[in-house]
Amino acid sequence: MDYVLDFEEIDRAQIALVGGKGANLGELSRIDGVAVPDGFCVTTEAFRRVVTDAPGLDALLDRLAHLAPDDREQIGAVSAQVRRTIEECVVPDEVASAIVRGLARLGEHTGWAVRSSATAEDLPSASFAGQQDTYLNVMGPDEVLRHVRRCWGSLFTDRAVTYRLRNGSDHRKVHMAVVVQRMVFPESSGIMFTADPVTSDRKITSIDAGFGLGEALVSGQVNPDVYTVRDGAVIRRTIAGKQRALHATPSGGTRMREVARERRHRPVLTDEQVVRLAQLGRRIEAHFGCPQDIEWCLLDDGFHVVQSRPITTLFPIPKADDDEHRVYVSVGHQQMMTDAMKPLGLSFWQMTSRAPMRNAGGRLFVDVTERLSSPTAGAALVAALGKSDPLIGDALQTVVDRGFVRQCPDDGSVAVPAVGAPDPIAPDPAIVNGLITQSEASLEILKRDIAAKTGTELIDFIRDDLGELRRVLFDPRGLQLIMTGMNAADWLNDRISEWLGEQNVADVLTQSVPHNVTSEMGLALLDVADAVRTHPQVVAFLQHVEDSGFDDNVFLEDLEKFDGGSQARAAIEDYLTRYGMRCVGEIDITRPRWSERPTTLVPPILGNIKGFEPGAAAMRFEQGRRNAQEKEREVLERLRALPDGKSKADETKRMIDRVRTFAGYREYPKYGMVSRYFVYKQALLREADRLARNGVVRNPEDIFFLRFDELADVVATQRERNELIDERREEFHLHQSLSAPRVLTSDGEALTGAYRRDDLPEGALAGMAVSSGTVEGRARVVLDIAHADLEADDILVTAYTDPSWTPLFVAIKGLVTEVGGLMTHGAVIAREYGLPAVVGVENATRLIRDGQRIRVNGTDGYVEFLA
Repeated sequence: MDYVLDFEEIDRAQIALVGGKGANLGELSRIDGVAVPDGFCVTTEAFRRVVTDAPGLDALLDRLAHLAPDDREQIGAVSAQVRRTIEECVVPDEVASAIVRGLARLGEHTGWAVRSSATAEDLPSASFAGQQDTYLNVMGPDEVLRHVRRCWGSLFTDRAVTYRLRNGSDHRKVHMAVVVQRMVFPESSGIMFTADPVTSDRKITSIDAGFGLGEALVSGQVNPDVYTVRDGAVIRRTIAGKQRALHATPSGGTRMREVARERRHRPVLTDEQVVRLAQLGRRIEAHFGCPQDIEWCLLDDGFHVVQSRPITTLFPIPKADDDEHRVYVSVGHQQMMTDAMKPLGLSFWQMTSRAPMRNAGGRLFVDVTERLSSPTAGAALVAALGKSDPLIGDALQTVVDRGFVRQCPDDGSVAVPAVGAPDPIAPDPAIVNGLITQSEASLEILKRDIAAKTGTELIDFIRDDLGELRRVLFDPRGLQLIMTGMNAADWLNDRISEWLGEQNVADVLTQSVPHNVTSEMGLALLDVADAVRTHPQVVAFLQHVEDSGFDDNVFLEDLEKFDGGSQARAAIEDYLTRYGMRCVGEIDITRPRWSERPTTLVPPILGNIKGFEPGAAAMRFEQGRRNAQEKEREVLERLRALPDGKSKADETKRMIDRVRTFAGYREYPKYGMVSRYFVYKQALLREADRLARNGVVRNPEDIFFLRFDELADVVATQRERNELIDERREEFHLHQSLSAPRVLTSDGEALTGAYRRDDLPEGALAGMAVSSGTVEGRARVVLDIAHADLEADDILVTAYTDPSWTPLFVAIKGLVTEVGGLMTHGAVIAREYGLPAVVGVENATRLIRDGQRIRVNGTDGYVEFLA
């Protein structure tokens, strides 16, 4: 049994035995030119040997496993008992002897660093950094043994337990090794990131440096010097006032001491040392194959490395076929879905889109490098995307201004996207009706023909039908209608502002337009509330479902047990027949749909019962229609009073008719797409059930972690891919913790862009004005639609809204989102419902507190905080 292993006996394959920190130190000791202080690892075998016989430990671990991550009191109490149990264990003679022999092997020494090395620590997928403990300058074998036990116990600190509970880690599957390492007493020490920790730029090395031991700097107790290195040169340095430094004491342990006044503002490192250290970092990064977070110390002008771990917070870079500079634009910020997607969802979206897309971090990006290389095409792209999302436009302009993309002469090789108005279309509702009828007929044919398909026949059928989906989705007539409506709205806003001095007049003129399937969806749920509100037993049952949760598989059947339940069920099922294919993040085919989880609709139904009178849907739609009619009458009347007023009014009337006829269709193509996606999904899950019965997959939803071509292979060969599925599942969980950048470069730099405005009130948050009006109210910060607790006149503040959020819009008075543009779904529906809205407000969900009173200026595009 290996209770102790020296560093030279360890490599990265032994994480289960020596933990992440120990494995990384073993690897570091093998790199030429990297000095690592001598040491060894007390293995997880020693930990298991000790805790297996620990009295009462199993029962305590059971109690921990059932605690909620936010139950601080119980976590603290039970964790303390676990730590005490482990720290009071008697270390068996064979384990103690192995540790003492390890110390003797390294020779007499005055002090040791004793560090935790958990098996879920310092890994590429999750660093868990700082969750366990480190002890410095430990003197003598007895003290080393005592601190080894303390490291074992530190696996169960409050923060470590909470971290595991939140990340779904099993307490029994995480074991603790301990690193025992010869102490180095450095002149200075610090941390080095081989990629910029703020921008993620992989060409940047960032170094924090302080006097004395690095532990004080790592834990944030002292201010460091900060050096930035690029291409072998120091490009930026910030020299801090260093008041204190951590040093070892002769009797053991450490102590904070004052830095001599004349040294406080001296640089910790020379530029030559900084560059040398950065080169060392690149060597370590090359060995591990990914950017590293490195702890270092300087002794006699030589650098020693005491730890290196992967940087887990960097957004991955899309893979390219060459090493040229490349620029990528986020698809999710255009689609109002910035969450990570599962592989099957990614592949379906790629097969649906006409634009070539690259996958990184569970998101999709479009490579715009070629377009940006042309001055004409690049300017058109920046202008177009900037109109949709000013932050994307600014980020792209920043890339262009830096010269990151090599500019080529405009020789016609790069196509410039067509801009401007399409050929005029008569505002005939029959055109819209015809397109919708054709789309629905195509969907019915799909439902009929796919029903009997199984196996490879099903896979081939879906692959072929995606061509029909693209035909319907990108029908040139439909795109012409959408562009006609958008251009007419732009024309109205521009001309009425010029002629009458009134901003964003189209926001009112597009209220309650026909054929807007998304806004109709929100109003239809008000009708469902009307079917429920007169049945007290049903309302009480729904309140129980909201408070306690319920099995979606029996929810609708159980409604039948109550007086009025049949009518309520019929109303909900009618709603699901029309809208049940929708859900949050609906462009990801793997997301659970409302038809699959009908209890998702319970909170908004109850909210509608509480907040609205019967018949509210028809009244709201009619009120919006009247608002638009009155605004049309007023605008035309004012125009006729101007010079050449009749001509201006006649042209304006034509544009108003176009907007009101065609604006609603803007929401239909995506509705048709997700309707088709749901049919595919249901058929694939039926096939997945067969795979599970045959033992090819463990459960049907495992197929979500395969790309479509991989699923096709599994269906054809009936061979399991469980290892790949597990790897993809772990990767997806990592991707969920990352924030997708709007713009990403091949250097890994994530650019967010900025609003370059000087017209904001002091302290206001800048955004994009997408729906006119100013409103004040209580901010409700909602990160998960399932937990939305909105009351009448609240202002919804969230990261993004896709069509599935529309049922909440009927109850709010204003909208603020972090992501969005002028024609994204939240903006369209906000205008239709007459809600002041500002989108693209960076970090809105963090900067605005839930319950805080705010003012939303949807005309000028900013949010103010009120006392």
